This record gives sequence, structure tokens and C-alpha cells, in this order.
Amino acid sequence: MCELNCEKEGWETCIDLNNGGVKEEVSFVELGKVWQAPFYEIAINISQINEEDEEDKASRNSQHNQKLLPIFNNLVLNETNDDMLAEFLTSQYILPKDSSFYMSDLVQIHNLIPDDLDRGFNCILIDPPWENRSAYQKSMYPTLPNRYFLSIPIRQLTHARGALVALWVTNREKLRNFVENELFPAWGVRHVATWYWLKAKANGSLICDLDLFHHRPYECLLLGYCGRDQVVDSELPLVANTLKDKQVIVTIPGDYSRKPPVGELLMECVPGLRPARCIELFARELMPGWTSWGNEPLRFQELRYFLRRTN
Repeated sequence: MCELNCEKEGWETCIDLNNGGVKEEVSFVELGKVWQAPFYEIAINISQINEEDEEDKASRNSQHNQKLLPIFNNLVLNETNDDMLAEFLTSQYILPKDSSFYMSDLVQIHNLIPDDLDRGFNCILIDPPWENRSAYQKSMYPTLPNRYFLSIPIRQLTHARGALVALWVTNREKLRNFVENELFPAWGVRHVATWYWLKAKANGSLICDLDLFHHRPYECLLLGYCGRDQVVDSELPLVANTLKDKQVIVTIPGDYSRKPPVGELLMECVPGLRPARCIELFARELMPGWTSWGNEPLRFQELRYFLRRTN
């Protein structure tokens, strides 16, 4: 059984809001498609939010204390050791310490491929927008056909010493067969273990029966390793021995399709030196020490999803 820590530096993040009485969220997916997209900018406040008090609020809104950066098709970084506050349109967003994001569609993902193998990633977490009837009916987010994911450059993103690859999948047998027989081989990933995310209610019971055919209370995280050359490939089995199979994570599910934070759990199994270089693909939130790529990586970073810790 795995234990999760849902907190970020100075903030509690285990908050999901319903739509009652809440303003409509910014649709990054739609904004990224318009011709004005290259001109949209995000304003990053230079003063750290953990040290901010009421008297600082006026000064942080001053243009002199802000850095303006293109929000689409651009790597936006917080290279400090403190969380930072950013503003886009009428909303505010938290950028965790030592985090970065690149907001674009799938066509631009090649811009993340490093020139130096040592600048590649040791840990690659992927949460693809798989085609499924539920997401389509609820119009929660745009999905992609399975064949589109074959072109994701996992091997080119991998660090010189190899990478742990963690892929979220639904429990459909057809999808599992596609991943194991086509997708992982195309990426150069060797499947090693499967973890299970069990979804529970606040009272501890499952959200539905385990044996329901069309709706089961769990999703799978498939884990494997990707190497850049034959030497690394020969070393990866030694690292794979540290990766336990059939682990179970139990949490209360949040917003639709939002996954539990598994970053710290994965660190025990990542090859190479520390600190590891980590990236999440199709991300909808940011994590300290990680790069997040997708068409809405700020989705759950809006300030209203957070509470400041008082202790």
C-alpha cells in the first residue's frame, strides 16, 4: 500500500471545487488555438508568495515587480526555492518552487527534446487523453486517437542514463493490449510493473463495485524503463529490481480524470543521479522540481484550488 503526500511548499492542494457559484475557468485549450495565442503573456510576480503580507499586495501588482513571458509555446520557469504567484487574464496561478511548464499542442512537443543527453529526463510520467465514451459525453477535455501517441519522442526525451516511464491507462483490455504490444515497443520501453489506483469515498468504501463491467473503481499505472543505448539497457535490470509490482494506491478521486500525486513514490525507482530530472506529459498541474508539458498545465494551479497552511 502506498502513502501519498498531497501538500506543496506552504500550501494544501487537496481541494476540488464544484461549479456552484464559482467563476468560469480559463480555457487554455481554446486560447491556444486562436491566432492571438503567440501574443498572450503570463505575468510572474518577483516577490515570493510565502513571505507576502497584506502590505505587499499593492507592490506585487506593480509592473516593476513582474516579469512578462509568452504563455504558449514557451518554457516558463520558476528557478527559485520559493513558490511564486503568476497572473494571466483575470486569474492568479501558483508556480511551485523549481518548476517549469511548456504549454502547447502535440505538434510542438519536439521542442522539449534536449540537445545534450545529460539534459534528458530520468522520470517521464504520462497521462494521455485516451479516447473514451465518458470523456466524450461529458465534454470534459479533448481526446486523441491511440495512434497519435505512437509519435511521442519518449526515447529522445530520455536521459543518457535511462528513464523510468510511468503511463496512466484505463482498465479497458483493448487499451492495455495496445500499450503492451504497440505503444511501449514504439517508445523503446520495457514494461516492468503495474500499480493500481483504487478510488474510494470519504467513508472508505469504493466508489462502485469491483466487478462492474463498464465502470470499475480503479485505474492502472504501467511502469517500465527506457534506455538510450545498449550499455544503459544492460544496467536497467538492476534498477528494475527496486520497482515493486502490483502496488495499490488508495485515494478519494478529485476533479474528473485528475490523478493522485505519485511523483515522490516514483523517485525510489528512478535511474541515474539525484536530483532526478522529471517531466510530466499531458500535465494539468505543476509539481516542484518537475517540468510539465501539455495544452493546459496550469489547469489546477489557479489560486482558488489552494489554501495556505497555517502551521
